[in-house]
Amino acid sequence: MRQIYLAATGQNRGKTTAALGLFEGFIRRGLDAGFMKPVGQRTVIDAGEPADEDAVLMRAVFGLQEPYSILSPVHIPRGFTKAYIAGEVVEDLGAKIVGAHATFRDREVLLIEGTGHTGVGAVIGLSNAAVAASLGTPAIIISEGGVGRPIDEIVLNASLFAKHGVPVAGAIVNKVDVEAQPGIEKVLERGLAPYDIPLLGVLPVRPILSNPTLEMILEGVRGETIHPGPDLERVIDGVAIGAMEPGHMLERVGPGTLVIVPGDREDVILTLTTAHLMGVPRTASVDELTQPTLQLADGHAGAAIGLVLTGGYRPRKPVIEAIRRADLFATLVPHDTYTVASEVHDLLVKTHAADREKIELIKELVGRNLDIDRILGVATEARIEA
Repeated sequence: MRQIYLAATGQNRGKTTAALGLFEGFIRRGLDAGFMKPVGQRTVIDAGEPADEDAVLMRAVFGLQEPYSILSPVHIPRGFTKAYIAGEVVEDLGAKIVGAHATFRDREVLLIEGTGHTGVGAVIGLSNAAVAASLGTPAIIISEGGVGRPIDEIVLNASLFAKHGVPVAGAIVNKVDVEAQPGIEKVLERGLAPYDIPLLGVLPVRPILSNPTLEMILEGVRGETIHPGPDLERVIDGVAIGAMEPGHMLERVGPGTLVIVPGDREDVILTLTTAHLMGVPRTASVDELTQPTLQLADGHAGAAIGLVLTGGYRPRKPVIEAIRRADLFATLVPHDTYTVASEVHDLLVKTHAADREKIELIKELVGRNLDIDRILGVATEARIEA
């Protein structure tokens, strides 16, 4: 059985992007492919079963039939590591992974997705390097755009794999601005060559792949809908924190910006709703924006795509009416602005099964920019002990 262990130089480097695209490539070639994520850091409950969210994603996208006990044998919920260190976890976690892995013995190719950087999981004796070694699979390391940083990170992570006797079959660099850096692929290739790490390809940066829809924001922050706006399927362009004077706020938002703002900052909220209604230039004065006689401008672009109102502070009724009149998406959450911003950041970098357009773009991007057959070629055969 050919198999590949997808590793990375850190969180949110693009393992899931690569996994989606590579698995699609395997299927398109008529291969009987399997997938597993041995150790997961982000546990969710799907149909009553706990599993890592990436295993849930792959199962949903590709209709995988294996139970989560096979696809995601070990997942680390909050408090697990402390319990493990305290000796309260007596289960042989390594054996669970090897047992799950053995069920794929008859597949033609197995894609194994790691978690975080190469050392993640060492606290419970299951670093990516240790797991790859126990499964007898070569690793492919994924980093992200730049020149010096990806090379440094790839080499550093490769050293831990080498210590565990795991061959590094190559590297992929994600989120590369190929237009701003013509010839960057050759530069990266030469930079990795002294370390005998082949560059297996680069994936160009695509902002839409990092941006969620308003519906995903609503689900992610688990807020109360104040107003859904015209289209929950719209993708946000960026995020701004409404913690400054209203006039300065306007300089930092565009028609696709999601603004996270305390619900009691009515000055900021009203400025954004009025600007959204008028479609006025961002250079307009605050006085101009707060005149009660302003009318809706034809073809206005708006000043924001929506609002996340934090702190549990419900705006006064006239402010809520202004939000609805402007037809701005708005949700009210009990958490503070920092907590909400962190949750939204996680949404910016994760892919969810509902992101159909994003997933199709990922498949196309990987298929066009990575040589799937070459990557299959570096997957070695490994005998699985029963």
